[in-house]
Amino acid sequence: MRTEIVEIFSDQTNAAIMRHPGRAFPGVLVQGDSLHALCHRADLACEQLSRKSPGYEELNELRNALWSYLNHYKATLQAHGIALPFSENRSF
Repeated sequence: MRTEIVEIFSDQTNAAIMRHPGRAFPGVLVQGDSLHALCHRADLACEQLSRKSPGYEELNELRNALWSYLNHYKATLQAHGIALPFSENRSF
């Protein structure tokens, strides 16, 4: 872990906008519990569509991208000894 100064453009809850040093554009900070909920909502949306439905492939790619971010988040917190802000057993 390292500490650096970031530019914070908005502190809005669950939608903080900040620019990481060395980046040209700001990004949105999504809290881990919110990301976890988005992953499960994407799972539910995919479950409700047939694999042959128009748009399913794009939705599944979105779901996989969200889960990739969440898996990286979980691994990073684990590596630093930080508890997850959500229950892995929670059903949506």
